[in-house]
Amino acid sequence: MRAFIAVDIGGTQIRVAVFPEQSAIPIVQQRIRTVAEGQTAVERMIGLIEKLWPKETQVDSIGIAAPGFLDPKTGVVVTAPNIAGWVNLPIAEIIRKRFNVPVYLGNDANLAALGEWHFGAGRGYSDIIYITVSTGIGGGLIAGGHLVEGAHGMAGELGHVMAEPGGPLCGCGKRGHLEAVASGTAIAHYMADKIESGAPTVFPKGSRPNAKETALAAQQGDALSIEAFDRAGFYLGRAVADFLHILNPELIIFGGGVSLSGDTILAPMKRSLEDHVISKEYLKDLTITRTVLGDDSGLMGAYALMLSKLEKS
Repeated sequence: MRAFIAVDIGGTQIRVAVFPEQSAIPIVQQRIRTVAEGQTAVERMIGLIEKLWPKETQVDSIGIAAPGFLDPKTGVVVTAPNIAGWVNLPIAEIIRKRFNVPVYLGNDANLAALGEWHFGAGRGYSDIIYITVSTGIGGGLIAGGHLVEGAHGMAGELGHVMAEPGGPLCGCGKRGHLEAVASGTAIAHYMADKIESGAPTVFPKGSRPNAKETALAAQQGDALSIEAFDRAGFYLGRAVADFLHILNPELIIFGGGVSLSGDTILAPMKRSLEDHVISKEYLKDLTITRTVLGDDSGLMGAYALMLSKLEKS
């Protein structure tokens, strides 16, 4: 029996799971913090892989879901803004030399889409848009039964389409991107600015509620919190309309912490989508749903990536 080691790297946590051949249930799975004093993120990842390495089973390969801009063909992370020092990092080569097995790299949102397609909400579909709305906004695309990666693996950056020219500063350093107006961070910034300006709300002046706290307040009827989510939903729906025009998918899957607010974000998103789509035919037979795999989508996507490489070999 062969085993496959899946790794999901985030700005906060590194997660590793060992999967047996032909099973989507891991033998073992563990997470650690990405950053710790005296250790780099790569060292911590290697340490966790070593800890979980199966002693009596041959490891076929290691699959890594990593954040930021990367090239899956070369195995290089070009830049990962949330992990210090990850600039032109040949991570696949580093891990391959350490463990002497094939290593495959993919963008975390792309692999989350792949995971949902193979094991989650996307099973049975051929054309899918996966959108994660959390601290930032990311995405992954399945078109005609294939993961869309682009020439250098950087396709699917759905959070960095223009939503409001000259708008708020995005985490990438540009202004007005979808992430800057519709992410959890954007909702929190909007609330803080409005509270500071004296807008009526249940939150005291000077407070800075996060997106989760804002969602709870919106669900309890706080007008400012409802306004914040309506605004984010408006921008999100308008962007999704553009995505429909380009890709004409049959399924849209939402993941990420903000999506857990349910209709608080999805209802205004759907209203905006209906207002901005150029033809109702784009909505015909379109399913909009939430992730089935949740936090495991990246790990499952890394596993699916290894299986696809095995099938092609």
